[in-house]
Amino acid sequence: MQTDFNWDDTRVFLAIVRAGTLSGAAEALKIGIATVSRRLDRLEASLCVPLFSRHQSGYRLTDDGEALLERAEAFEWAGHAFSESAKHQGQVAGLVRLATSENLATHFILPSLKSLLETSPELRVDVLSGVQSVNLHRRDADMAIRMVKPDAGNLTIKRLGTVGFGLYGAPTYLEKIPMSEAHYVGWSETHQHLPAARWITRRLRGKPCRVEANTLRAQVFAISEGLGLGVLPHFMAREKRLHCVDPALGVDQPLWLVMHSDLAGSRRVRAIADHLIALFEASKDRLMMP
Repeated sequence: MQTDFNWDDTRVFLAIVRAGTLSGAAEALKIGIATVSRRLDRLEASLCVPLFSRHQSGYRLTDDGEALLERAEAFEWAGHAFSESAKHQGQVAGLVRLATSENLATHFILPSLKSLLETSPELRVDVLSGVQSVNLHRRDADMAIRMVKPDAGNLTIKRLGTVGFGLYGAPTYLEKIPMSEAHYVGWSETHQHLPAARWITRRLRGKPCRVEANTLRAQVFAISEGLGLGVLPHFMAREKRLHCVDPALGVDQPLWLVMHSDLAGSRRVRAIADHLIALFEASKDRLMMP
């Protein structure tokens, strides 16, 4: 029998998605397991679809549940925004630690912070960039921008956009080297899991690149110096006036804003999150287009 929809039950749905078990969801929500189970049953009855398949190892989303996940997350973000707008407790203040890649920090985030910090002078931002992924559950950072969507944990996740990649070379290099004889600049052995690295491996049929590097900045420099072709984000290649040989390689990567759910309602964290969402929405063409 269909029951009335209770919007608060979406919190239970998201908690189970992030924890993978009823007990984990109950712990995150600080309610009993029986209450979690009862509210999940009520939600599935109100929607008339099964949201999870039950396994010995935990709960997995059904196709119907997967289709509703993004809407549920949007519901959660709207709830946080509504709650924050109702609070008038002075200026946004405090430190927010944001983990992201050096390239996004340099090209997008740091240049955008002046207006935000002028509006909220008591707000402080610590931008953590590097090759090592921080652990939000250990509170290494308050939020992170990632190219791989986390599939577990008590996390709030928002898609920011997509980084477009293309095959690029220096104009002088392309003038003198036929494509069939071109060398390639690629990723070091430790980064062969990346989509761009896998594309080059397929292109070269397993043969090694002439030059390898473990950062995009180094690869951009090598390609600019005529050491070969390489797979680069459009926004980085454009700045160096590199020529795009192929603008659509099928290796574009999504960007996800991830934060610990316990912090999603914090005024200081919300201020940075809202700023980043607006920033990447305004920059989507710059990220995607050659």
